[in-house]
Amino acid sequence: MHDHHHEHTPSLSNLNRAFIIGIILNTVFVIIEVISGFYYNSMALLSDAGHNLSDVASLLLAMLAFKLSKSKATENFTYGYRKTSVQVSLLNAIILLIGIVAIIWESITRFKTPEKTNGENMAIVAAIGIFINAATALLFLKDKEKDLNVKGAYLHMAADAIVSLGVVIAGIVIMFTHWYWLDAALGIAIAIVILFSTLDLLRDSFNLSIDAVPKGIHVADLQKQMEAVPGVISVHHLHVWAISTTYNALTAHIVVANNTNINTITNIKQNIKHLLEHANIQHSTLEFEMDCDECEEEI
Repeated sequence: MHDHHHEHTPSLSNLNRAFIIGIILNTVFVIIEVISGFYYNSMALLSDAGHNLSDVASLLLAMLAFKLSKSKATENFTYGYRKTSVQVSLLNAIILLIGIVAIIWESITRFKTPEKTNGENMAIVAAIGIFINAATALLFLKDKEKDLNVKGAYLHMAADAIVSLGVVIAGIVIMFTHWYWLDAALGIAIAIVILFSTLDLLRDSFNLSIDAVPKGIHVADLQKQMEAVPGVISVHHLHVWAISTTYNALTAHIVVANNTNINTITNIKQNIKHLLEHANIQHSTLEFEMDCDECEEEI
């Protein structure tokens, strides 16, 4: 009963390609920013290069986690290394938060003592950044709601595209007005915008790391649907958690009538598993019990 997995799980080969292209594009841009930053004596470009370098690291981590999430089970790791995808998504959110704090800190410092900046060169280099970051973000757009690591990569790239757009606008305005404080003010505003999306990623990945019910799955509704399957009297000891960012698991006790035969139980099991696959639960363990008093004991 695994016919529907491809509907909920991103393609490994497609994402591998997306991660590799993203890593190459952003590494090239980091080199461009570092060279430009030293050549034009621009701390803004050098700071952004450091921020983009953290994105390259995040993409490498996300790609590693995605590959590990597809690993086969071993004697010691019976679920393989699937859980690493959850841990890496949490780490990605933390890296984003650190980046936001760094941007705000640098922006406040620059706001107090504005530095003279070459607005034209700043805008040109940042415009290249918009193209590279937006192109990389688009690679992950289709699968961003299917995997937290892909969502993290998308948010990193989309956030950087917004930052680059802000730098272009600031560079153009500075070019004509010499308002050097604008660079710092815009940095703070952009950091606050990025913060909101990052907190959402942090909450989701933290919840999965402590085995909370995955987003989009409602246990009470799921229990009602399972109990509505013909032949099922009740469902209890129902547990749902995430093994990885794309692979969810469930265990449950299914109570059936005392006189239920093995063929009927097999049919009930198949119907429930089919229902669960459509509810984005890929791995389920069902324990069947006859309708009796001792079945309702607490775990």
